[in-house]
Amino acid sequence: MLFQNRTAFITGASRGIGKAIALKLAAEGANIVVVAKSIEEDPKLGGTIQSAAAEIEQAGGKALAVQCDIRDEKQIDNAVNKAVEMFGGIDILINNASAISLTTTEQTEIKRFDLMHDINVRGTFFVSKACIPHLKKGTNPHILTLSPPVNLDVKWLKNHVAYTITKYNMTLITLGLAAELKKYNIAANCIWPRTTIATAAVQNLLGGETLMRMSRKTDIIADAVYYILSKPSTEYTGNAFIDEAVLATEGITDLDKYSVVPGAKLYQDLFV
Repeated sequence: MLFQNRTAFITGASRGIGKAIALKLAAEGANIVVVAKSIEEDPKLGGTIQSAAAEIEQAGGKALAVQCDIRDEKQIDNAVNKAVEMFGGIDILINNASAISLTTTEQTEIKRFDLMHDINVRGTFFVSKACIPHLKKGTNPHILTLSPPVNLDVKWLKNHVAYTITKYNMTLITLGLAAELKKYNIAANCIWPRTTIATAAVQNLLGGETLMRMSRKTDIIADAVYYILSKPSTEYTGNAFIDEAVLATEGITDLDKYSVVPGAKLYQDLFV
């Protein structure tokens, strides 16, 4: 198995895309560090670090569940230390945790603005910082961030500038790390879906069941991530990928199996 004995540190891995990535890598033998806040299940969101860890072990991987709020540097350091103590190192970092609020400037409260910046920007930066010393010693080390290509078309700024700038900052951090860490053979890339993905965020915040039926399953991101992380870290770095393009490079162009409703019209995601 390609990821046997490699350790992936995944933020926001208790549900949704983060958990899908965890399960995909676990099936290939990876050790998974489930890093998230949820230890009690929210009926609207589903999943906890413990339930995700149980699924990961059922999929064939080893799991470590660590409660961690990535807004807190001490909690980040604790999670990283526990991962290294349990598995001996970190080979892969997935910056998946993110907060969203699609509000106009007048509608955006300071606490919501701060939450998005603290999780999306500050969290991504400091989780990456904490993992770098271990990634330097890792096997084919990769950083992968769930953030979009930087698209400066103002239509992506005018309706939710606060959210947009945090997602673009996640991308800028990652592309910066790609250049900074190239000499250590650590890859850093971003990935973003072409269409909306059927997650709790889409259902609860964006469009309910109607949009869910026009979305793809989390499996499409997990499969694309698998192919990115399979590539040599010395060569495959500094990119902001779209999931469809990654799969097309692998010769996978029939994507109907990923649709929640096969054959349904799909809804294009933000920023693409």
